[in-house]
Amino acid sequence: MARIVVDPITRIEGHLRIEAEVDGGRIVRAYSSCTMWRGVERILIGRDPRDAWAFAQRICGVCTTVHAYASIRAVEDALGIDVPPLAQAFRNLMIATQNAHDHVMHFYHLHALDWVNVPNALKADPKKTADLAHAVSDWPNSSEAYFRDVQSKLKKFVESGQLGIFDNAYWDHPAYKLPPEADLLAVAHYLEALDWQRRVIRILTFLGGKDPHPNFVVGGVPLSVNLASPSVVNAEVLSMIKTHIDELKAFVEKVYIPDLIAIAGFYKEWAQWGAGVGNYLAYGELPEGKTNEIDRLYLPRGAILGRDLQTVHDVDPKDPEQVQESVAHSYYRYGRGDNVLLHPFEGETEPNYTGPKPPYEYLNVEGKYSWLKAPRWRGHSMEVGPLARMLVAYAKGKPYVKEKVDYVLQKLDAPLTALFSTLGRTAARAIEAWVMADYLPQVYDRIVSLIRMGDTTTFNGLKWDPSTWPREAKGFGYMEAPRGALGHWVTIRDGKIAHYQCVVPSTWNGGPRDAAGQPGPYEAALEGTPIQNPEAPLELLRTVHSFDPCMACAAHIYDAQGREIVRVRVQ
Repeated sequence: MARIVVDPITRIEGHLRIEAEVDGGRIVRAYSSCTMWRGVERILIGRDPRDAWAFAQRICGVCTTVHAYASIRAVEDALGIDVPPLAQAFRNLMIATQNAHDHVMHFYHLHALDWVNVPNALKADPKKTADLAHAVSDWPNSSEAYFRDVQSKLKKFVESGQLGIFDNAYWDHPAYKLPPEADLLAVAHYLEALDWQRRVIRILTFLGGKDPHPNFVVGGVPLSVNLASPSVVNAEVLSMIKTHIDELKAFVEKVYIPDLIAIAGFYKEWAQWGAGVGNYLAYGELPEGKTNEIDRLYLPRGAILGRDLQTVHDVDPKDPEQVQESVAHSYYRYGRGDNVLLHPFEGETEPNYTGPKPPYEYLNVEGKYSWLKAPRWRGHSMEVGPLARMLVAYAKGKPYVKEKVDYVLQKLDAPLTALFSTLGRTAARAIEAWVMADYLPQVYDRIVSLIRMGDTTTFNGLKWDPSTWPREAKGFGYMEAPRGALGHWVTIRDGKIAHYQCVVPSTWNGGPRDAAGQPGPYEAALEGTPIQNPEAPLELLRTVHSFDPCMACAAHIYDAQGREIVRVRVQ
């Protein structure tokens, strides 16, 4: 039995190692290991809870907005702070923008190259590519001359011998199936998406001052609104935001969705692989009322077990019997023993590395083998992310999700069960971007309507003063990050943070086995995946990338000989 080691998995955020046992041309068992440690929870102890978001958003250089909002919501939940309606709408605008932005970036720049053979685009007939483009969309950049120009640029790029952003891949692998014309179409849109994402992310800079790491505040948003003032959110700023919303919506509808359908049509066999654990969890997102009014979330909360869409289970992340974490195979120790499961309000972040000394050939998968813990919901290994959100919303009958899911499945001539797969996970991300693209004009109109009615309050400062807080309070902050359900749990005592735990999406999806031996979603999804060439495991990357791994990061840096290069000490 061959053992494949891919370390690091590239085109992700952070450091991920996958080891897979291959027999008879298929993966029979897989192990997922995050190879770096995150210790932000320890850094937050003793700090002012109103500042927590600024530290928490440094967990990641990509998911900055989501960690900040999860942190803020946790503090607001603990202290009983309600957010003004206009501030809630601005928050939703930022969240939906980042969600759609992130999905486009993932599809074109992180995941599409698993399916698109870039050098093969040089063989394309630009006229046929233009015909293909016109057949699937009325996007204006679809002329023969346009694709000929893109091909010419790509040719110079390849002939230079420096593929740059297109380097480090398994080009010409037999698992690539697109005709050259479709490859050229995808390469052109890869380049267009680079420029698109640079423009639309300005929405976050208008509202947060900068990106990444925009500014936030407990109790609302750090914005003032005056349509006539040149220095705050005014009519001109709102107009520019609307322009970028229109750009976002047009690209998703006329490029992303048609490309998804066109490319997926050549890879329909991937609807039978990559299903994983078959359990799905969503905390829900985009509050239409107060943050804690769970029944008024635009994307609903719920859990699905065993792919049973007839039953959506209620989820209460504060219930100590529901969300729990295991460290049986993780480089941590629990004071009560490593085989217990702890709810985040009782969670511990005590590192305990027992793995092999680098460099090493294989992990000791019988012992501890990852810096990720293994989260469980009522004892079940759960997948989180766009597929979980779309399935929960579909099962709950949300028409703005159901109609889009049905449209894509009808175009692919695929049954609903096709969603339980690598292909379904990739399709769900595009469908959710489409849902967000439709939602953004709605929330923009709500913002404009509130302002026109004279409601320009963006901050609730009634409980800003720590003297108004109880001696001890506990709170939970939910967030649907682009990659999935994110939770922050905070305990505030005597005006300071006494305890803090984060359970991030890639911990849910990329975690190792638990004490009962249950694999995490990455590990389960890889089982059964065909591998044509163990020396070039492109198929393994397709399924792992479909989750969009984002390994919440820390700073442990080593050279090739395993020597530590730098150590950062926080006091």
